[in-house]
Amino acid sequence: MNNFIERYPALKSIENKIQNALKLIIDVYENGGKVLVCGNGGSAADSEHIVGELMKGFMLKREVADERIPEDLRCKLQGALPAISLPSQSAILSAYINDVDPEMMYAQLVYGYANDNDLVVGISTSGNSKNIVNALRVANSVGAKTLALTGISGGVMAEIADILIDVPEYETYKVQEYHLPVYHYLCSEVEKHFFK
Repeated sequence: MNNFIERYPALKSIENKIQNALKLIIDVYENGGKVLVCGNGGSAADSEHIVGELMKGFMLKREVADERIPEDLRCKLQGALPAISLPSQSAILSAYINDVDPEMMYAQLVYGYANDNDLVVGISTSGNSKNIVNALRVANSVGAKTLALTGISGGVMAEIADILIDVPEYETYKVQEYHLPVYHYLCSEVEKHFFK
């Protein structure tokens, strides 16, 4: 963590929140859970990025020792930490937006996917995106843990997330610039924990 804070000194003020998020993610995986991630626009792209770092090797080679898998396949697989990017579910999302309610699009997926071992990560630079807020509210209702990545105000998400990482910026692009190193740090540390 020291090297991380040296590179991004402005994040010193939320160092404990980042460490709490790391512990939460590790706990979720140790208890057999998965991570669901959602966001809009650039934050939807961040959702995809996070899942990419969790589902395959990021900083480490993740050898697969699962004897159920034939060796010729096993040698071409990498250890995975179960994660789903909700923005990638385009068919159900577009159907839900058209047929039901755009503000409930991620909430519906959380309702369908999440259980009490899981973590729902909501990314919103303002902390007020209604579809992300609703996803976290449903997650709380079904017993899943919640993590919010926002800008400095935290918005509505500050009141409903189990853990809030409110990076110290207001402008959207500046918030996103801090979200990237935060989730890279989290993903790399989680990877180290499970694939030393």
